[in-house]
Amino acid sequence: MPKPMTEQANVKPNVAANPSHDHATTANSRILLIALLLTGTFLIAEVVGSFVFNSLALLSDAGHMLTDVAALTIALLAIRIGARPADDQRTFGYRRFEILAAAFNALLLFAVAIYVLFEAVNRFRDPEPVQSTGMLVVAVIGLVINLVSMRLLMSGKDRSLNLKGAYLEVWADMLGSIGVIAGALVIRFTGISWIDPIVAVGIGLWVLPRTWILLRDTANVLLEGVPRGLSLADVRATILRVDGVRGAHDLHVWSITSDSMSCSVHIMVDGDANAEAIRGQVAAKLAQAFAIEHATIQTETSPCSEVEPLHL
Repeated sequence: MPKPMTEQANVKPNVAANPSHDHATTANSRILLIALLLTGTFLIAEVVGSFVFNSLALLSDAGHMLTDVAALTIALLAIRIGARPADDQRTFGYRRFEILAAAFNALLLFAVAIYVLFEAVNRFRDPEPVQSTGMLVVAVIGLVINLVSMRLLMSGKDRSLNLKGAYLEVWADMLGSIGVIAGALVIRFTGISWIDPIVAVGIGLWVLPRTWILLRDTANVLLEGVPRGLSLADVRATILRVDGVRGAHDLHVWSITSDSMSCSVHIMVDGDANAEAIRGQVAAKLAQAFAIEHATIQTETSPCSEVEPLHL
């Protein structure tokens, strides 16, 4: 029996050179740095203010502000460290740093939220006076910082997933600042101090579900699971619709970062088919339909189980 032909190639869709790419990367990095400096400075001020004015709501909002600082830091580092080229030790480069940092961020947020909820229970049992004026001033400053950061990030959120994620974090924290302002006003005009832990619990409950989603998504990437929102059945069906493909197996789709997907697959073709052309068509379909930027496609004329072992 003649040996079946097996060919393999790494196929990446051709991407036109973009002379403005470096400029856009530099601009995104500068925007993130400015937003990070603003948010980080206020985070320190808010933590100090929470203890000075004895406001658990401010501390809870500071915990949420910490997510903004972490998100901005991750986005900035992802741009700078992720730009480093791959080497013999890290063949995919440093792009997964974003995922590792996000996982650490999620665990830290869980710890902050649990601490705030624990302290809120103690405040309900033993209410403490809150300096509503100082709480209000700090919260208003925080709202202004959030609005400025949002304005900075808005210009690049549609062209960069990193900036978009950071923008959404700041947007969510703006809602937290509004909650603290509302709580401070209620305390100021009613004198009801237990409003403070209620606001703190509300912010904590707002953060926890988002933190769980972040941890779930980062775990899926680290486990090299199928990217969320992508159906493996759809990928297989798209491959099988390419002319000349008689079958597809050993299909894997995973992501290195949140916005970079890879795929490997074995496809069956006829012995007299143009395997190179078919591989190119499959790669183009994967790029067009699913934004899979790196595809390793192996062509076979016989199933893997029928391929004779190679003897050296």
